Amino acid sequence: MARRALITGITGQDGSYLAEHLLGQGYEVWGLARGQANPRVSRTRKLLSDVRIVRGDLLDQGSLISAVERVQPDEVYNLGAISFVPMSWEQAELTAEVTGMGVLRMLEAIRVCSGVSRGGASGSPGQIRFYQASSSEMFGQVSETPQNERTAFHPRSPYGVAKAYGHFLTQNYRESYGMHAVSGILFNHESPRRGPEFVTRKVTLGVARIKLGLAGELRLGNLEARRDWGFAGDYVEAMHLMLQAGTPEDYVIGTGRMKSVRELVEAAFAAAGLDWERYVVTDQTLHRPAEVDLLCADPKKARAQLGWEPKVSFDELVAMMVESDLRLLSDGDHPDHDSSWP
Repeated sequence: MARRALITGITGQDGSYLAEHLLGQGYEVWGLARGQANPRVSRTRKLLSDVRIVRGDLLDQGSLISAVERVQPDEVYNLGAISFVPMSWEQAELTAEVTGMGVLRMLEAIRVCSGVSRGGASGSPGQIRFYQASSSEMFGQVSETPQNERTAFHPRSPYGVAKAYGHFLTQNYRESYGMHAVSGILFNHESPRRGPEFVTRKVTLGVARIKLGLAGELRLGNLEARRDWGFAGDYVEAMHLMLQAGTPEDYVIGTGRMKSVRELVEAAFAAAGLDWERYVVTDQTLHRPAEVDLLCADPKKARAQLGWEPKVSFDELVAMMVESDLRLLSDGDHPDHDSSWP
């Protein structure tokens, strides 16, 4: 009988890649969605015709219990969140409810449906395994570089704070109830399916517009911020590997290499045969209220214990995204108006 997975955030970048990966592994895949009329659900059905949709909302405990009871999953991947960091200052309470409290509600749904009590043993037969999408934004103002599983958290946004709450809560349920619950501390991971509000996709869409004569400039904030960027399709494989391990543990997932936003811009314009300095305008209004200057993963544990390695290089990733956006805009699509993934 096929193993069964339930994915929250199925309509997002990571949800789509994870669903594809799990389907390729022979899983029966279910996606949690707030409503069947959601246009993003329709796009999920087009891309992932074999995914089944169950109604549920990370803001509604009862709906999550009903979803888990209906699906009876072997594995739950909690990818749902208010994930655009700048928005978390504008919608701090909603970010806390979805990105933070949503983790509690899903853990409780699994605990209630599994009949788990305090002091249980992890790894017991039939136990639902839980993956929490933690984030490198939890490190924030970093105390050491690179960052590993033992690095202290100092989040610099409501998003990072909410993710830290969910991360510690996952650890607590693992220790309190013996649940097979793990967190993947994923560093920045991108793809052609990334939302147009994120800086990587903003850059590659901007390059495509300029190349096609649809725009004359690209306005950006802090060009000196440095991140560890990888390909989302690689990172979802690490999520799956974490839940196959015999012992539930948390892992840092990243490439171990940093690039600045400036280097991202240079690579994107170079992929289109353009000189970035002719088109890029820096805009102070686009800076964050509290900036995170650098993030760099130390993925040694994942490499040693899971055998996980990223496959797509930074330059390959950027070129992939630029080429995709050139095709998208050439076909007359308008990603700023919710026609692109997710």
